[in-house]
Amino acid sequence: MITNISIVSVFVKDQDAAKRWYIDVLGFEEKDDITLGEGYRWLTVVHPNQPELNVNLALPGPPLAPEMVEAIKRSQDEGGMNGLGLTVDDCQKTYEELKAKGVEFIQEPSARPYGTEALCRDNSGNWLVLVEPSPYSPDDFRQ
Repeated sequence: MITNISIVSVFVKDQDAAKRWYIDVLGFEEKDDITLGEGYRWLTVVHPNQPELNVNLALPGPPLAPEMVEAIKRSQDEGGMNGLGLTVDDCQKTYEELKAKGVEFIQEPSARPYGTEALCRDNSGNWLVLVEPSPYSPDDFRQ
């Protein structure tokens, strides 16, 4: 029986730079930084409020096909990779704090039927969505 989600992976361009960014900018904590066989580096960070969910900061590479690795790298360079959805308690305040730290925002905080959201990119070009949730029902989306 599956009990929870324990690992999500985010492709990054530089593991050291990504580790610093997720820790220094977003407030995550280092969990694992281990070099395994053939030089593979297992690098995870966790949010202090959700330490059971490991975010694997992975370099695109084997066992992916070389064509896939190149496609991922192109998407990163274009800023089009999906990243994480992050719950925040105050979207406007978090936006202002992250913007002051130099975070690139694609969308300022905007009201949606499910809450207030803002979109930004991490230092590898991955999209991050910040959501301050509000109560909603499926009827809020019917037209």
